[in-house]
Amino acid sequence: MTDAGDRDQLEGKLNEGKGNVKQAWGDLTGDDRTKAEGMMDEAKGKGQGILGDIKDKIEDVKDDIEKKTR
Repeated sequence: MTDAGDRDQLEGKLNEGKGNVKQAWGDLTGDDRTKAEGMMDEAKGKGQGILGDIKDKIEDVKDDIEKKTR
């Protein structure tokens, strides 16, 4: 795993959690705007997690190529 991939995955999980909390708060208080912000944060977090996965896969491929060309 790459540091950048790990960082993206961690930030993604944090944003997903923040989004879930905002959605719950929005439901509890009837605040549609907060709920919508939570949905956006959650989607952003999922995207960050996917980006982190992609960075890790790219790093793995790069490492495999380096091993094969030695």
